[in-house]
Amino acid sequence: MRHQRAHGDSAADVRDFFTPRAADWDSRFPDDGPAYAAAVAELGPRTGDAVLDAGCGTGRALPALRAAVGPGGTVLGFDLTPAMLEAAVRAGRERDGALALADVARLPLRDGCLDAVFAAGLISHLADPADALRELARVVRPGGSFALFHPVGRAALAARHGRELTPEDLRAEPNLRPLLARCGWRLDAYTDEDTRFLALAVRRD
Repeated sequence: MRHQRAHGDSAADVRDFFTPRAADWDSRFPDDGPAYAAAVAELGPRTGDAVLDAGCGTGRALPALRAAVGPGGTVLGFDLTPAMLEAAVRAGRERDGALALADVARLPLRDGCLDAVFAAGLISHLADPADALRELARVVRPGGSFALFHPVGRAALAARHGRELTPEDLRAEPNLRPLLARCGWRLDAYTDEDTRFLALAVRRD
C-alpha cells in the first residue's frame, strides 16, 4: 500500500493505513525536520499566534510551530489516528503543542479562532477535500494563513511509489487553486519541486 493515496479515504481507511506505520514513522523519514521547519517559516506564524497542525501525525511540525509562536502562543496538533498521537507523545512533542484526536472535517474549535494552519500530506487522505478545506477556513480568521506541505514534490513522490502523475491530482496547481477558492482560500504561492511541495494560501474575508 502506498503512502500517498487517492482522495476518498474514510476515517477508518486513514486509521487502518497509519496505525501499523506509526511506531517507525519518524525513523522511516529521519531527514525531513529541516524541510518542515522551512515550510513553517514560510507559513509565517508570529509570536502569540494560535496555530493548528492539521493531521499532525507524529507531530514533526510542532517544534517549529512552537518556536514561531513562542511560549505565549497556542499550538494544537490534531490527528485521526491514536497510534500516531501516541508516537508523538513518545517523541516528546506534547511539550510543544496540545495533541488531540480529531477529524479535520469536524473541528472542535470556534469560528475564526486560529491565525494559521499547517497541513503536511493531508489532502491526499481526505474523504471529502472540499468539506475539510471549508472547515479549516471556518476556524481561521480572515487574513489568516494556510500551508499544504509535503517534504518531496508530486513527481518525486509518485516515482517513489511507482506510479505516474495524473491530471486529476488534487495538488496540481490547476486543480488546487479553484478548489481552495471554492472553500474560502486564496492561493498565494505554489512550489512543486523534487525537494518539496508547498502551497501557501490566505483566508479570504
